[in-house]
Amino acid sequence: MIEYESTICPYCSCGCGIYLVIKDGKIIGQEPQHEHPINEGGNCPKGRNAYQFLYADDRLKTPLIKKDGRLEESTWDEALDLIAAKLKKADPDDFGLLASGKNTNEEAYVLQKFARVIMGTNNVEYCGRLCHSPTAAGLGPTVGSGVMPISQLDIQKADCIFLVGINPKETFPMMAKRILRAKEKGAKVIVLDPRKTVTARDIGNIHLQLEPGTDIAVLNSMMKVILDEGLESKEFIESRTEGIERLRDHLASLDLKEMEKISGVPLKELKKAARWLAKAEIGCVLYNQGLNQHSKGADNVKALATLALVTGQYGRPGTGISPTRGQINGEGTGDMGCLNVFYPGFQRVGTGASEKFEKLWGVDNLPSKPGYPYTKMLQETKYLWVVGTNPMMAAPDVDSVREALERKELLIVQDIFPTETAQLADVVLPVATWVEREGIHAYVDRRVQKINRIIDPPAEAKPDWWIVCQLAERMGYKSKFDFSSPGEIFEEIRRCVPPYKGITYERLEKTVGGIQWPCPTEDHPGTTTFFTKKFNTPDGLGHLQVVDYRPQAEQPDEDYPYVLTTGRSIFHYHTGSMTRRTPKLNDETPKGFCQINPTDAVAEKIRNGDKVILKTRRGSIEAEAHVTDEVPKGLVFLPFHFGESCANKLTNPVLDPACGMPEYKACAVKIEVKT
Repeated sequence: MIEYESTICPYCSCGCGIYLVIKDGKIIGQEPQHEHPINEGGNCPKGRNAYQFLYADDRLKTPLIKKDGRLEESTWDEALDLIAAKLKKADPDDFGLLASGKNTNEEAYVLQKFARVIMGTNNVEYCGRLCHSPTAAGLGPTVGSGVMPISQLDIQKADCIFLVGINPKETFPMMAKRILRAKEKGAKVIVLDPRKTVTARDIGNIHLQLEPGTDIAVLNSMMKVILDEGLESKEFIESRTEGIERLRDHLASLDLKEMEKISGVPLKELKKAARWLAKAEIGCVLYNQGLNQHSKGADNVKALATLALVTGQYGRPGTGISPTRGQINGEGTGDMGCLNVFYPGFQRVGTGASEKFEKLWGVDNLPSKPGYPYTKMLQETKYLWVVGTNPMMAAPDVDSVREALERKELLIVQDIFPTETAQLADVVLPVATWVEREGIHAYVDRRVQKINRIIDPPAEAKPDWWIVCQLAERMGYKSKFDFSSPGEIFEEIRRCVPPYKGITYERLEKTVGGIQWPCPTEDHPGTTTFFTKKFNTPDGLGHLQVVDYRPQAEQPDEDYPYVLTTGRSIFHYHTGSMTRRTPKLNDETPKGFCQINPTDAVAEKIRNGDKVILKTRRGSIEAEAHVTDEVPKGLVFLPFHFGESCANKLTNPVLDPACGMPEYKACAVKIEVKT
């Protein structure tokens, strides 16, 4: 008998609805949901091939313990007893926990609670540190909240859309569909990106092709044009912002010709883009890692938010600047407090949150000092628990990460596959994934949707929440983690996290497309648009920020004459652990490659398809050369999905001092033909 079960795609954070086709307890196919408001019957290539990885031959099915240098099959009791015995010896500063943007909210919640209640530390982080920490650091002081302030459904209402460091046609195809709908109705689309991406080529009316890392020079120039020409939203600035005179004075000191020289963006095109955004009735700004992943990422975000404030593009459906988180639960894992400076609900460590959660959880002496950020946790802790993330692919300067992980007294990896990180572990725990367990996710626009258990996990694999609770019991904290289901965990979340208070499993089961938090009561419909009357800052005003352009940390030179930047392919997802085990996707792009401009290829005697060696001051890799004008002269692009051509062996680990973001998007590199 064949059954059709409704669920949500496990890729990206759009949250598209799909039907899985089930026969004899196994998934044999899938179809898109026509009634789901996000995808309306469409799916991207990843969404059309969303389940095959579940049946990969190397799926983890039993616990593994390293004995005599080899990982050998074990039992849950042996693995958990070993972990508990070792963790009981750990001091708070010696322990770290890395969660995942693929965890459910319930799993993320108990993970951070374990770190704080049992281990006594705020050393808990997730991949958000490596993608959207500049969002929190940049939007917090500007508008008071680092989440998407609109519904993604309202993107199509805009009459001007500004895409900054984002390539939605490849990475968020359902958003790209809405951008195209807006364009068909007359909207102008501006793309700010160093590469001639498929989005810039096929969707943009204007492509502002900047030099990597010069975003602030472009954004400041746009604001200067707007103020010089009197195009700012005067009433909005007067009634809803502060700091205009400081900003005006700073911008007045800038020379547009000098900024043009820095950024490489022709002033004529920049002025046109600035006027379009300023004159738009509904201006929508979307951004992603091209803006964030710099050692000045927080300043980049501040400048972009200030541009939106100057033009009055906030507080109405479709307006504002929207961060686009890439992971299925990139929003929700942060909501649940897997952050070294935030308890659940973004309640900041050191501002009374510890005392509040002591009462909610019935414990004493919760940690009140911030924990280590992701990259420091990798280096400084002695006991590290890695859940559903792969720092041996995702963190910068991977060779130094390997050295740090090999020094650990205990490395626990909890995952679905033997990832590059799992291969270094002392204990590996096999977990259920996606439709093998129940729970909720919060998608890109705060859209909370529920995932049901549709099939059984393989062999001994268990849900993450079960593992946490079992380990808590062995650590002597059964009463604080006495959960028998995700539903029980979610009821505690509703008590602890006010924006989720009105959301229930029952409501989510009945609501196709989910509910956007904040949802304060069970009869509340959810909140589609933020900042309609005031911002989330202490005084309710938007705070205009003055930021100066600074060059990237590592400049090209005689030894390393090119700039390397990294990014994604439409057929792959993050570190490739799922998509590279999906034959239809892996066949499309089966191996690592780099893009090189034709002029640079001639200079280096590189032909299309040649095997080349890329070298930075951190290391070297091999990749296949794709000669293309999608990258300008002087720039090399490398996708980060391929372990055999690991981009993060090359990237610069220098951090943004405001938020700990590494400089993934610009470092100096040289290219050699492999002989």
